[in-house]
Amino acid sequence: MTETASSLIHPGWFAAIAILLWATSLLPEFLTALLFFAAVAVFRAAPPDVLFSGFQSEAFWLVLGGFVIGSAIRKVGLADRIARALAGHLTGSWLRMVAGVIVLTYALAFVMPSNMGRIALLMPIILALAERAGLSEGSPGRYALALAVGFGTYQLSASILPANVPNLIMTGAAERAYGVRFDYMSYLVLHAPVIGILKGIVLIGCLVWLFPASPKPIEGGTETTPMSAAEWRLSIILLATLAFWMTDSLHGIRPAWVGLVSACLCLLPRVGFLNGEEFAAGVNVRTCIYLGGILGLAAVVAWSGLGTAIGDLIIPHLPLDPARPAADFASMIGLASLLNFVVTANGVPAVFTPLASSLAAHTGLSLPTVLMSQVFAYATPLLPYQAAPIVVAAGMARVPAGATVKMCLLVGLISFVVLAPLYLVWFKLLGWIG
Repeated sequence: MTETASSLIHPGWFAAIAILLWATSLLPEFLTALLFFAAVAVFRAAPPDVLFSGFQSEAFWLVLGGFVIGSAIRKVGLADRIARALAGHLTGSWLRMVAGVIVLTYALAFVMPSNMGRIALLMPIILALAERAGLSEGSPGRYALALAVGFGTYQLSASILPANVPNLIMTGAAERAYGVRFDYMSYLVLHAPVIGILKGIVLIGCLVWLFPASPKPIEGGTETTPMSAAEWRLSIILLATLAFWMTDSLHGIRPAWVGLVSACLCLLPRVGFLNGEEFAAGVNVRTCIYLGGILGLAAVVAWSGLGTAIGDLIIPHLPLDPARPAADFASMIGLASLLNFVVTANGVPAVFTPLASSLAAHTGLSLPTVLMSQVFAYATPLLPYQAAPIVVAAGMARVPAGATVKMCLLVGLISFVVLAPLYLVWFKLLGWIG
């Protein structure tokens, strides 16, 4: 056994066991993450700075800040006020309610760059709306609306270039490795029809079918109670946060740090809204540890070279034929989907993109087409752990793991059977596939 192969054994086994436990929910998700940390640390399978890098990531701190902001929105009553304002537009029927939430998640992705930030903003509002519609905690309808926020926020935003972390990783890696750049509009035209619009329709249908509910009618209308001083203060903080999130390309402050500053303001005495006990109750530590575990696993896999080794092992067995570009395109999606099981969505572009040149050389596809093919795969997680925003949304609303897994599998099945062929046809129509 070579030294390289030997060095992959421990990370490979630990990653495989963690993925299996997350996929089957045999143990609580946070406990699996802690066991993964413990095993890798004890056996020195990866350096601590790699293993615990998830806690240094922007995603982790954006989630933590999001929990604080969400708790403040709920405490001061702003969530219920916004829910009342939306009620007349999002209620009337169960289908209309679910569709309204999905459309809202997609529309917000055009103006707010962070998945986690959008979830943190929307979740308390949508849960307040669910309460007003009689969808109490533990009800299928409440689960559906929470999953609509998570799935709509993550999956649909993959069709908008700056609105999804894997998109940014992929485009950044492509530019560094190959000098290939993708502009906003061409990316949107290529992906929005299938990954944005059609996938949104699939999400609506799956949620309505999997989680039937009968929300009670809610009357919208003009708010008669004046806003309190706390609501005005929090509204100013939220508007400033949104403004900084929307203009991050101008000032250079990352969304995570903007969210962290906003969370600190929400916790400050006199200025803020939450005390220490409310902070402890509002922050879902289980979800934070789970997220740190997912990101740490992806970092360990990338550091160890396991992802690249898996890709190199699979490529020779793919049915690649320059004379069959459509089959090659399907193979690219399949390869990226397999990698998604190992490195999760954020890791897919980091592993797949360096392989793109070799893949293009073995297929009838151009390098940009190979690079773009992975978007469909990481936008369609088959299990929740593959997409951290879905995990966070489910955690914020306490959606059972089984319900989230069912939604992932059903959406994934329809996506690969129905949407993937349409995705291929759209690429051909636009001239990306010969």
